[in-house]
Amino acid sequence: MSSNSFDARRTLTVGDRAYEIYGLDATGADLPSLPYSIRVLLENLLRNEDGENITADDIRAVAAYDPSKEPDEEILFTPARVLLQDFTGVPAIVDLAVMRDAVADLGGNPDVINPRVPVDLVIDHSIQVDTFAVPDAFQRNAEIEFERNYERYQFLRWGQTAFDNFRVVPPNTGIVHQVNLEYLGQVVFANSETGEAYPDSLVGTDSHTPMINGLGVVGWGVGGIEAEAAMLGQPISMLIPQVVGFELTGELVEGATATDMVLTVTEMLREKGVVGKFVEFFGEGVGSLPIPDRATLGNMSPEFGSTISIFPVDQRTLDYMAFTGRSDEQIALTEAYAKEQGLWHDPSNRPNYTDTLTLDLATVVPSLAGPIRPEDRVALTDAKRGMREVITRWTGDVKSRANEAGLESFPASDPPTPGGQQNRRPPEHVSTSDGMPDRLSKPTPVDMDNGESFILDHGDVVIAAITSCTNTSNPSVMIGAGLLAKNAVDKGLTRKPWVKTSLAPGSKVVTDYYERAGLMPYLEKLGFSLVGYGCTTCIGNSGPLPPAISKAINDEGLAAVSVLSGNRNFEGRIGPDVKLNYLMSPPLVVAYAIAGTMDIDLYNEPLGTDADGNDVMMADIWPTNAQIADVVDDSVRREQFVDRYADVFTGDERWQNVPVSGGSRFEWSDESTYIQKPTFFDGMGAEPGQLSDITGAKVLVKLGDAVTTDHISPAGAIKADSPAGHYLQDKGVEPRDFNSFGSRRGNHEVMMRGTFGNIRLRNQLAPGTEGGFTTKDGEVTSIYEAAMEYVEEGTPLVVLAGTAYGNGSSRDWAAKGTILLGVKAVIAKSYERIHRSNLIGMGVLPLQFKDGDTQDSLGLTGEEEFSITGIAGGEDGKVPREVTVTAGDKEFMVDVRLDTPNEQAYYRHGGILHYVLRDLSST
Repeated sequence: MSSNSFDARRTLTVGDRAYEIYGLDATGADLPSLPYSIRVLLENLLRNEDGENITADDIRAVAAYDPSKEPDEEILFTPARVLLQDFTGVPAIVDLAVMRDAVADLGGNPDVINPRVPVDLVIDHSIQVDTFAVPDAFQRNAEIEFERNYERYQFLRWGQTAFDNFRVVPPNTGIVHQVNLEYLGQVVFANSETGEAYPDSLVGTDSHTPMINGLGVVGWGVGGIEAEAAMLGQPISMLIPQVVGFELTGELVEGATATDMVLTVTEMLREKGVVGKFVEFFGEGVGSLPIPDRATLGNMSPEFGSTISIFPVDQRTLDYMAFTGRSDEQIALTEAYAKEQGLWHDPSNRPNYTDTLTLDLATVVPSLAGPIRPEDRVALTDAKRGMREVITRWTGDVKSRANEAGLESFPASDPPTPGGQQNRRPPEHVSTSDGMPDRLSKPTPVDMDNGESFILDHGDVVIAAITSCTNTSNPSVMIGAGLLAKNAVDKGLTRKPWVKTSLAPGSKVVTDYYERAGLMPYLEKLGFSLVGYGCTTCIGNSGPLPPAISKAINDEGLAAVSVLSGNRNFEGRIGPDVKLNYLMSPPLVVAYAIAGTMDIDLYNEPLGTDADGNDVMMADIWPTNAQIADVVDDSVRREQFVDRYADVFTGDERWQNVPVSGGSRFEWSDESTYIQKPTFFDGMGAEPGQLSDITGAKVLVKLGDAVTTDHISPAGAIKADSPAGHYLQDKGVEPRDFNSFGSRRGNHEVMMRGTFGNIRLRNQLAPGTEGGFTTKDGEVTSIYEAAMEYVEEGTPLVVLAGTAYGNGSSRDWAAKGTILLGVKAVIAKSYERIHRSNLIGMGVLPLQFKDGDTQDSLGLTGEEEFSITGIAGGEDGKVPREVTVTAGDKEFMVDVRLDTPNEQAYYRHGGILHYVLRDLSST
């Protein structure tokens, strides 16, 4: 119960029901001037005011929100619920299980470890594209998925019975964010226990949680560590954020899709710089955007770098809720509450924002993004040229041919590669006078097992995937892809035989409306058979390429391409055989599967020929906006949502037959290679120890800019000759049964061996290598083996990095693996929000170079011995705002990125879970 210092508690009557609410106007705030998202934070504090953690002064600070102020005031945000997916959810439940053991070891009641807010876990990350382009691909992939992941699913079934407030959406039901948008999201939360009504809010263990922002719900991605604390009743510590307003005007024009809009906004906001900020859309163009388009924008928040990207509640919100099967009572409550609290969108009102941008939607053009970053938008008109320019920089062994063509050196604008190294190599292409290659010149013959033969070259598309919550939640682009497929088949076009095609919707509703529209047969004829309901290619579960194609790519060093309707295209993420990865709309994915190459101008070159030998241009098969709208109106039905979500937690016969065993404490098995008891709490005392300086440390890895959490903790395939592969083989697991790193996150032994193990990671301490290597005592060795030797020697470790360290996925294992390798501190030029939080959550100290300082400017080689002083003996056990680093004969100051009092407390306890565990075990 709130302290209610502002006498804000009142009753809202909707129909025949009365709800208790906390009126925002009681704070005296000028509500119309506040961004909508700040109003939601204000309500959250009013309702959870306790006089200690959340005070009246905190409420006043938010009520008097100053958009120009640099964030420096901490508040505590209490989400209404927590959302998990299985890759991050399994280790979260593993941690809760081991925390029960730890509480018992400390003499407490293990049952205090139980979710205190509703928690939903959606299993969507485990399905892999093993089989494709055949009618029974979905059935075969689902069977393989269950065989691979049986231990994990047994564990989750145990969790369902052992924990209260915990529900699981079984495999092959849908993608977590789409299920959240279409079913779980409430917009206004009605608490049956307290009788309160308040804005729905959440944190999720996936960086794309902000997709729900499209429905007007405040929610963002956090690491599994922070989410576990939230489950246990710990509020989220944050600084009052700055809010950037993004004005939308006009409407999308013919041929432009929601995907094109999102890639344009991503480019604009990443260039603007919104890391750690809220983004809020406003303007007359907002009303023209349907909820799926808004959700697509919210989904890409981590690609912008923002915490959220939210749309206010309006009539389109209510219409979408009704269409997707929410109850009349829920819709009526949402409308009444939003209007009562000033949360209803008023297009004539412009709140006060920290800064603003404007986009006229009529200027959006067909686009794609790549080849390694989602913010690198390329207009479709420039796609062929852009791809060729990238290949000239990334490949090539024939310097003389390049010189003859006048390309003796590369321009200074070579794209940065993770690790901060520039690839300045001569191209192997014949070039025209303007510097563009006139053809790609590594033709490689491929003979398939089925008797097919063809030629592969640089730039050929070997993966084409309609995948991901980002776009498969949007009927307009999905119907667009289906209509394009129909038109292509009617013209006699087919996919190229070297393209691995797949269709993995985020919801079963998608296949329902595809079947109603009669479009599935055409997609299947082009190879886009249903392969599963899950993330698949978007998170690296693209499955293996046919062996002959894989061999040709690797033997000849071909720069092969993937095209996908996803949200991420980081190096090494999509698949080990592809170097260039492009994000695009589903219709373009189909078009490129037909073309079979990125080396084509889709505006001016034919995709193929019809039965009469006439050229077929993309314009001949691209559906109009009106045609798409007509099919959407006819084929997408409310009853599809109602029927599909009526038994969303039930699962198929395979799921129902998974045996459930054990009591409130999990029975660990030493034989399991999926679920192991982690060592995070071994030897933990009832009180935290004293903070100490870090002395005699060595650098484990020295990295450049743009290192992602995928580089730190890969989610994809496990190589047989890697430390993780050796561990599994020693346990009797054959390489064909390795599964992926993502699926083995319940086993710390696998995950710590995979940390810094991405095949594209470039550690500058092991120059000339790619992957998980470093140099110790003059010898190049695996990062894992070097770390274990350092641990045995008692040597603490440090990581050096550049800008945007840890951007990308909200991957808790990027921090968990770091601490298990013995890393005590990271020194970076800048951090992405979630990873910095995760490092603190695991007791790793995030330090930041002072403005103007870099590894290079300080002359750091990474071979020095490091000492970090000033940590020990701080006032009240706190680390000061800056500390001294001594590296060999160099000394410099760095900023301590413990930004709030709570973060100081978490670090002092050795991590957020240690902090929560000590608190709960004492009750």
